[in-house]
Amino acid sequence: MSLEKHRKRIDELDQEIIRLINERTAVAADIGREKAAAGKPVFDAKREAQVFEKVTSINKGPIGNDALKGIYREIISGNYALQQSIRIAYLGPKATFTHQAAVKQFGDSMEYRSMPSINDVFAEVDKGEADYGVIPIENSAEGVVFHSLHSFDILVGSDLKIVAQIFLPITHNLISNSKIKDVKKVYSKDQAIAQCRGWLRRHVPTAETIDVSSTSEAVRIAAQEEGAAAIASSLAATEHGVPIIGSSIQDMNNNVTRFLVIGRESGCPGRVGDGKDKTSLVLSIPDEPGALQKCLEPFSRRGINLVKIESRPSRIKAWEYMFFVDVIGHISDQPIQDVVEELEKICPIVKWLGSYPNEV
Repeated sequence: MSLEKHRKRIDELDQEIIRLINERTAVAADIGREKAAAGKPVFDAKREAQVFEKVTSINKGPIGNDALKGIYREIISGNYALQQSIRIAYLGPKATFTHQAAVKQFGDSMEYRSMPSINDVFAEVDKGEADYGVIPIENSAEGVVFHSLHSFDILVGSDLKIVAQIFLPITHNLISNSKIKDVKKVYSKDQAIAQCRGWLRRHVPTAETIDVSSTSEAVRIAAQEEGAAAIASSLAATEHGVPIIGSSIQDMNNNVTRFLVIGRESGCPGRVGDGKDKTSLVLSIPDEPGALQKCLEPFSRRGINLVKIESRPSRIKAWEYMFFVDVIGHISDQPIQDVVEELEKICPIVKWLGSYPNEV
């Protein structure tokens, strides 16, 4: 076929694609009206996971699954926007990795609100000023994000629930108006600096590293200071109009940060099933020998995969701790219900924090 005939065929396909997208959107709008009548939230993490799994399983290429999921993410985002104005609070400012994670989860059609702190994100959702909040929780290289540790404490005393999780690959860049040899200071968030220490030691060994409130703020500062650079994303470089002088400077290529989506859903969400759900719990452990082993044994006995355990001071009594655990499965699964029932007999506090799709 000639170039002109190829383009004509694309035009024909575009017409059919647009017709089908609008037909799909009309059906989604009907579903939205049914949800509204039943008092159900528009956002449904379980259903989204099922849609993404379905479209990637039937995809024969040549388009890749990641690109296909990106297309469907924006289609779903546009459907949500037609049904309801969804407001997303995130740990800001704009162009941070948390902002990128929020857009990855909800698409470009949502209303995004930048918050200065974790507390503010929770408060916006709790009082209904935002429908959902997005916060960073842990990194594959550096573990728990330090400034997010307070999130665990807030969840214990809150009615908010974890409704989804987001995994975002993190690519750091050195951003500056100066050349690498002239860099005397490097600004960034403490976690970003820690993830790039090896590269910094090799390429700017004499530069002073300075912790600031966010990677985006680091770029803003570096843009105004001679001999200063920032560690941040390419989006932050574009946002502030500062060039990248070093690309992919993170020490680990598989550098991934996990984010949580919190919401006010009061009901139990539907399960994806087949081991594709994750459940978060908090346990208060009695202060006695073997108490932790006694609390973990019910999971092991039932073959439940415990994938995370994190301790935090209880703030009730000195040297008493809360344990936050993530397990594979849904709170409605009988084995997990049996574990919770057993733990309630030996733990002063057992609280369900949420069940959500276990994106990998």
